[in-house]
Amino acid sequence: MLQARDFLLRLSLCRGLGRISKVRLWTRAQQLRCFNDLSRLVDDCQLSRRSQTALLNNWTSPVLDQAVQVNQDQPHITIVDPAYPVSLKEIFCPPLVLFYAGDLALLQRPRLGIVGARDASSYGVGVLRGFIPEIVKHRLVVVSGLARGIDGLSHRITLEHRGMTIGVIGCGIDRCYPAENQQLQAAVASRGLVLSEYGWGEPPLAYHFPERNRVIAGLVQTLLVVEAKRRSGSLITANLALDENRNVCAVPGRIDTIRSLGCNELIAAGAKPILRAQDIIDEFA
Repeated sequence: MLQARDFLLRLSLCRGLGRISKVRLWTRAQQLRCFNDLSRLVDDCQLSRRSQTALLNNWTSPVLDQAVQVNQDQPHITIVDPAYPVSLKEIFCPPLVLFYAGDLALLQRPRLGIVGARDASSYGVGVLRGFIPEIVKHRLVVVSGLARGIDGLSHRITLEHRGMTIGVIGCGIDRCYPAENQQLQAAVASRGLVLSEYGWGEPPLAYHFPERNRVIAGLVQTLLVVEAKRRSGSLITANLALDENRNVCAVPGRIDTIRSLGCNELIAAGAKPILRAQDIIDEFA
């Protein structure tokens, strides 16, 4: 097990490889019980020439050695650990390693994802303030992305009502984006759980956020969208959740408001409309 965990940590931190290549390498290494013979794995996995070169050049590099040294003592779980959530293992290209701060026991409880517009309106805020106390009362864990708007408010209101919440971020656990949510992220880490698939020091790069969204979609049993424009990160998360056979719900809004277009179109396509908190609770009955 130790050999596998060491291999997973090094593989997750290795630069120049995409997520698909990393999962393919891990799957083959696990099948062969081969965590040391890199040449055999490369030949077996039929990686692209670019990926092969990146892997062979970086695997024993001082840069990767230093990254492993920095991260091996930081709290993390790998895909072979009992604490790793089963629902996340099931998704396409699951994260091989999750770094964390907080209470891992929340991963064993029923989880509701809440995502929405960064520029939340008073309507969206009112919906959250109406729904979340009931969600907290039913001991559901609120999962979101610690972003501006609906995401951050979901965490904040949950904590105000002494509820359980998980924040999934697109940078290292020691970093915060947006910076204005630094105190909120610290509160979620202290009273809930913060997760990231990125090692310590990793900046919040643009492509990290769609990757972060797939983790949110994979963690939850049901995803609730509260205000979303037609093209938005929230709809990316909703589509990822649909791909992974999660329940997707949406709060309807005015047809003449841009923030409601995404939610209304989700409902038109078959998502469950949420008109009251009990509609969400029923999804977990």
